[in-house]
Amino acid sequence: MSVVMDTNALMMPVECDVRVFEEIERLLGDDELLVPDAVRDELAKLADGRGKEATAASVGLDLAADRCESVGHEEGYADDAVVEVAGREAVTHAVTNDGPLKRRLLDAGVPVVSLRAENKLTVTQP
Repeated sequence: MSVVMDTNALMMPVECDVRVFEEIERLLGDDELLVPDAVRDELAKLADGRGKEATAASVGLDLAADRCESVGHEEGYADDAVVEVAGREAVTHAVTNDGPLKRRLLDAGVPVVSLRAENKLTVTQP
């Protein structure tokens, strides 16, 4: 089974001090982690900036390269790509803290992993 990662999920280690991969493994086991190409592109654009967001995006980009499999898709916008990839048969969950995206995923029947407390993740069922 697979889990699709959103941009902000990959930025959580820096922005929220969350050990995101350990938390996903704690909740879901050793699932394959997927990153849509549009998410990678968004991280790369954010990493070109300055400040904490750029640092978080740069770390997220490195983590995606090391720990996740890149996947192609039809959609051009990152959130739309996450929804598209989440709809694939082998994908069981999506990881995001983006409120509107979380609602779209839940409405599409996809369980969402998101920040529950200071540095812990939880699963919300549709």
